[in-house]
Amino acid sequence: MNPHTGTGPPPRTGVRAPSRPVRTPPHPARLALRPPTFPPGPLCGAWWPRTDDLMAELPALAEAFDAARGRVSRMASHRDTWPATPCDLPVPGHTVKAAWFASGFDPHMIRLFSYGVGRWDLLVVPPRTETATAARLMAAAADPALHLTASQLLAAERRHHAKDEAVREQGQTEQWEAEGGAPRRPLTRTHRFHNLSKETP
Repeated sequence: MNPHTGTGPPPRTGVRAPSRPVRTPPHPARLALRPPTFPPGPLCGAWWPRTDDLMAELPALAEAFDAARGRVSRMASHRDTWPATPCDLPVPGHTVKAAWFASGFDPHMIRLFSYGVGRWDLLVVPPRTETATAARLMAAAADPALHLTASQLLAAERRHHAKDEAVREQGQTEQWEAEGGAPRRPLTRTHRFHNLSKETP
């Protein structure tokens, strides 16, 4: 087919997002930002999307930034963060160009660029995160006193969660034992060997 006739589809020049109508997002973006008066840190804040469908979630995020910080023209993220990695992402009023990295980019972060204004690095809180955990992560990412990367914040939260779980389980065990519900504790290996050695003639 003659490419100059205009009767056929345009040549494929790269991976593009499937066509879909762009509507005003039904819910505002769940977003926490550092105060603009503070010097930038490793993160400028955090974003908690509701799903891992970037095409569905980015319009609300772009709309929030368009109103507060400047029109988002480009974004960058790690390839493993999202199931789909289109080059063009339609948002209300324009299209955001996307760049995808396989290495050298924090997999828990998204970077937004506003034309003539600057860039913002945001922690991406996983969509299925519990509300209390997400609130802690977003507050920490927006705290000017903290200087942690996205991966460091998530690692710190995992340690916090593991410590809380250990304390909770210990409390439940102590309460159960205090109420008389615990069976006799089995001998540890050291105690078993010690007792056996006493019984050996």
